[in-house]
Amino acid sequence: MVTVSGGGGVMVVQWWRCSGGGGGVVVGWSSGGGGGGVVVVMVVVVVQWRRRRDSGGGGWSGGYGGEVVVLVVEWWWWWSGGGGGGGDGVVVGVVVVVVGYGTRTAALSTTLFNNGLSCGACYQLRCQNDPQWCLRNTITVTATNFCPPNYALSNDNGGWCNPPLQHFDLAQPAFLKIAQYRAGIVPVAYRRVPCVKKGGMRFTINGHSYFNLVLITNVGGAGDIHAVSIKGSKTGWQAMSRNWGQNWQSNSYLDGQSLSFRVTASDGKTITSYNVVPSGWQFGQTFEGGQF
Repeated sequence: MVTVSGGGGVMVVQWWRCSGGGGGVVVGWSSGGGGGGVVVVMVVVVVQWRRRRDSGGGGWSGGYGGEVVVLVVEWWWWWSGGGGGGGDGVVVGVVVVVVGYGTRTAALSTTLFNNGLSCGACYQLRCQNDPQWCLRNTITVTATNFCPPNYALSNDNGGWCNPPLQHFDLAQPAFLKIAQYRAGIVPVAYRRVPCVKKGGMRFTINGHSYFNLVLITNVGGAGDIHAVSIKGSKTGWQAMSRNWGQNWQSNSYLDGQSLSFRVTASDGKTITSYNVVPSGWQFGQTFEGGQF
């Protein structure tokens, strides 16, 4: 539900990410000089499935018994009253702006998230069946987050991400591309589309010796990865296991070796990036490889 609170100038939002884990994220804040002001902290859009009788086509999601599965989009505001502090500032966190993806991102509910298998997939959304609020646009978003269920709220009154419901949570800039600001709730349809990314896939190496945790982002084509193998300059190819989202792990000792990766997407296509990580790599670094 919409919350309004006094005091504090920063709001922390609990979120789970395809890049692993979750926790408090500073989404945004701005404080004016003097003793007051109101701060817009975050806008999230909730997209909920609804069934509506309509004609499908064009690859847009079909329903059951000839029905099109239509989604419902709802946006929420969080406000925090400003107090004290001089100067103006803006802080943007991963909920609204995900590094490498901008604001065209989505958090998926449990059913759509599919235990992280959907991370990186791209979806096209359009508003329909609500001429008062719909805009004649479509948006394409990348699945980068997990929207956790809230069992304290009913599925039709705030528990939008509770299973078995299927939802997307979007940032306000994405919502405003397909619906008017005051729409509240609008029906939309969606379809999977190929991901178009600039540059190559990115491999971020975390963890420690004997626990190499590799986050793979900026994946084109199908977008979602279903298998990864790693090869050190002194080893053969070794299958990696999924840790969370698009974090893949290897328990081999690979320090001091150049690294190659073989990535297979959900459509079965495979690309191999040879020696994209030099032998002098360190944990926390990111390297760019090939692209679908």
